[in-house]
Amino acid sequence: MWLLILALIILVIIFAIIGMYNNLVSLKMRVKNAWAQIDTQLKRRFDLIPNLVETVKGYTAHEQETLEKVIAARNSYATASTVEDKANANNALNATLKNLFALSESYPDLKANQNFMALQTELTGTEDKIAYSRQFYNDTVQMYNTAIMKFPANIIAGMFGYKEEAFFAIDEVEKEPVKVQF
Repeated sequence: MWLLILALIILVIIFAIIGMYNNLVSLKMRVKNAWAQIDTQLKRRFDLIPNLVETVKGYTAHEQETLEKVIAARNSYATASTVEDKANANNALNATLKNLFALSESYPDLKANQNFMALQTELTGTEDKIAYSRQFYNDTVQMYNTAIMKFPANIIAGMFGYKEEAFFAIDEVEKEPVKVQF
C-alpha cells in the first residue's frame, strides 16, 4: 500500500514538473512573439524612412546633416544584436526623426506637400503601433521573468537554462518633457 502511495506522489511530482516546464516554454515563446511584433513594426518604420527622406531632400537640400543622421540611425538598428542594442538604436532614431519633423516647420512648401504629409501620417501611425508593441513586449517579459523567479519554477528554470529577458527601455533623454516653442 505504501508503495502505491509513494508511486502516486512521485507521479504527481513528475506531472507538476512537466506542467511548470511547459508553462515556461509557453511564456518564453510569448516573449519571442512579442519581440517579433516590435521587430515587424520597426521594419515597417524603416521601410518608410527612405521615402520620407527622399521627399524632404527635394525641399531641404542644405539640411543634409539631419538627413544623414536619420539614415545613420536607421542603419544602426540593422547591426544591433541584443534587445538593449536595438532599444538604443531605436531611441537614437526617435531623436533624429523629431529633428526631421521639426524641419517641416521651416519649410512651408514641404509642410504642404501631400507626399510628406502622407508619409508623416503613416509614420505617426507606425509609431503608435511600436509603442503598443513595446508595452505588450514589456508586459510579456514581466510575466516570464516573474515566472522563472517564483518557487518552485525557479528550480526548473535553472535546470533548463531559462534566463531573464531584458525589457525594451527608453533612453533617459526621451523621458524629458518635450519643449514646445512658438
